[in-house]
Amino acid sequence: MQTRTLGKDLTVSAVGLGCMGFSHAYGAPTKEKDTINLLRQAVDIGYTFFDTAEVYGTPADPHVNERLVGEALAPYRNKVIIATKFGLRFDFASGKVPLPLVPDSRPETIRKSVEDSLKRLQTDHIDLYFQHRIDPAISPEEVAGVMADLIREGKITHWGISEANEDYLRRAHRVCPVTAVQNRYSMMARHYESLFPVLEELGVGLVAFSPMANGFLTGKYGKGEHFDRQYDYRAAMPQFTDEAVDQNQKLLELLHHMAKQKNATPAQISMAWMLCKKPWIVPIPGTRKPERMKENMGAAAIPLTESEINALDEALNHMQMSAVYGVMPAKMNHTVAK
Repeated sequence: MQTRTLGKDLTVSAVGLGCMGFSHAYGAPTKEKDTINLLRQAVDIGYTFFDTAEVYGTPADPHVNERLVGEALAPYRNKVIIATKFGLRFDFASGKVPLPLVPDSRPETIRKSVEDSLKRLQTDHIDLYFQHRIDPAISPEEVAGVMADLIREGKITHWGISEANEDYLRRAHRVCPVTAVQNRYSMMARHYESLFPVLEELGVGLVAFSPMANGFLTGKYGKGEHFDRQYDYRAAMPQFTDEAVDQNQKLLELLHHMAKQKNATPAQISMAWMLCKKPWIVPIPGTRKPERMKENMGAAAIPLTESEINALDEALNHMQMSAVYGVMPAKMNHTVAK
C-alpha cells in the first residue's frame, strides 16, 4: 500500500478503511468475531489507517464500533493510525432513519469523550481526533483550545474537523494547527472543492468519506434495490431510487468506460480520480468484504494523467445527476448542468 501524509507529519495508507459500516447504517451489524477478523485482514493486506467514531453503534450498544476496532487493532497498535471522533450523538429516541444528529462540543463533553474512547480503543493516545460535526453553540477557538490541551497531555497527537467550512477551519487552525478535515467528497458531491485552495494554503489534508457516494459509484446497484429500512440508510438515500438510476446513467457509463481503459473497476476509478487530483487526499471507503478491501486498496495504484482528470471533470461539469445523500439540493454538486 502506498502512503500519504496528512498535515505536516501524519503518514497513513493512501486508502483508509472506514469502519462505520460494520456496526451502523449499512444493514444489520456484522458479528463481532467477524468484524475483528475482517479488521485484522485489512492490516494484513496493507491498510494502516482506520476510521471510527464514538457514536458508530446500535441502540443496544452505542459505542460498539470503537470497542471492536480497539480489540482488533490492539496487536498492531504501533503499526496503525486510528482516527475517531467526538462532539456528536444520535437521537435514537426520534425513531427516524437516518437518525437525527445532535452536536455537542462543550469542553466537558470532549473531556469525557476522549477518556471513554481511549478505554474502548485500548490505547494511550488517539492518532487523529475529529470533531464529528461543528457545534454552533461553541466557538472554533474554544474547541481548538481543548485540542491543544489534549495534545500537550499526550492523549491525542493530531486533530481535525469533519464537514469543515473555511471560516471555522481558519479560526480553529490559528489556535491549534489542524491536520485534516474529513468531508463528504465524491464525483456526485464536489461542493467542497471550493475549500481545496484553503487546505493547500494551510497544509491541511482531506480525508474523503463516502468517496463512492455510499457505494452507488461501484456501478453494482440498479433498479429495484431493496434495503432494510431499520438498519440500512440506503433505503432513504436519493441516489438509489429507480428514478436516480436512470438520471445517473451517463455517470455510470463514464465510469465503466474509463475502467475498461485502465483495466480497473468503476469503484477504483471513482477513487483514483480524487487520489490523482491532490497528494493530500485520502479516501476512506467502507466494506465488509475482503475482496472489496483489496479492490479499494488497488485504486491507489491506478495512474490518471492530468489531462484524464481534466476530461473527467469536464464531463462531470456538464452532466445531469440525481440528488445524493448528505448534500442539500441548493448546495449540490456545483458542476451539475443548469
